[in-house]
Amino acid sequence: MIKTLAKCIRQAKIPAIITPIFVLLESFIEVSIPTVMAKLIDEGITPGNMDAVVKYGLILIAQTLAAMFFGVTAGYTASRASSCFSRNVRHDMFYNIQNYSFSNIDKFSPASLVTRLTTDVTNVQMSFQMLTRIVFRAPAMLIFACIFSFRADSELAMTFIYVIPFLSIILALIIKTAFPIFRKVFTTYDDLNNVVEENLRGIRVVKSFVREEHEKEKFGKISQKIFGLFSKAEKTVAFNAPAMQVSVYTCIILISWLGAQAVVASGNNAEFGLTTGSLLELFTYSMQILMSLMMLPMIFVMLTMSKASADRVCEVLNEKSDINDGERNLTEIKDGSIEFRNVCFKYFKTAENNALDHINLTIKSGETVGIIGGTGS
Repeated sequence: MIKTLAKCIRQAKIPAIITPIFVLLESFIEVSIPTVMAKLIDEGITPGNMDAVVKYGLILIAQTLAAMFFGVTAGYTASRASSCFSRNVRHDMFYNIQNYSFSNIDKFSPASLVTRLTTDVTNVQMSFQMLTRIVFRAPAMLIFACIFSFRADSELAMTFIYVIPFLSIILALIIKTAFPIFRKVFTTYDDLNNVVEENLRGIRVVKSFVREEHEKEKFGKISQKIFGLFSKAEKTVAFNAPAMQVSVYTCIILISWLGAQAVVASGNNAEFGLTTGSLLELFTYSMQILMSLMMLPMIFVMLTMSKASADRVCEVLNEKSDINDGERNLTEIKDGSIEFRNVCFKYFKTAENNALDHINLTIKSGETVGIIGGTGS
């Protein structure tokens, strides 16, 4: 799957490579801001040293502007890369479909091909953008924040380590439960598009035989099925929020309790232990670490949804046409004339008899020929 989709990156390669670099720089600067804030409090505000306040205040402004620059640039390059990637995917899918035989099209159905060209490609595009940004940002923020928090106070920083296994178990259960449901959703979308297509093509027949209510009921059933599947999947994913809140508030309570005791014991002196600035630094890092952990389930859920879509997209890209003319296979015709010489045809390779035997027909460029049969075609 990855190898197939990687061929569609092409022009998006440079922005896709640049984006993670800007994301890592933005993450590092954001994580370094609480350290400067701690110095501002301990060396400037607490002792009343205005020179230190001005010094660290200017550093914070510079860090904020740098983080904003890298963040905006990463957003631009990620959007450009994902848009270019999705364009290439649709291009390759569309041109591969042009080579399909009727049996290839029947294998997927026109409705399914429409869903794969639209909804599935959009999901893959969103995942590609997420891969270049959030997939790098969340782990980078987590690692950098853990390193800086252990520098501030290694004992209190162990609080975060105890929370990670709990969240990991919740995440694994969510992914295991949600993935099969999302795959059913996209399969049901094919059925929905098929119903809509049938109604649009046969709208005169439906009205002639007064079958409007029947068609409405059929459409309502398939819509309700999609609603039920999505609701079930979202209920599963919703367990992420309470699990994260429990983790956040547990960490805040433990850091507040243990940190306050450590500040009192040290007399707010950095030489003897924890200070007010360091405690505030740990609070900020706790939010950064837990927000990064909160982003990870969102990433995995999105990737879980897009994996089902990516599999369906790759099926279209990897499908080979049943028609193989060898060296005579032409895709560009200079003269629009068509000539059949001694042509035989049957609907299936396994069929015993031909539907047409030894047909000769010449159609000059610009002519219109009608083929009329028992079905009125």
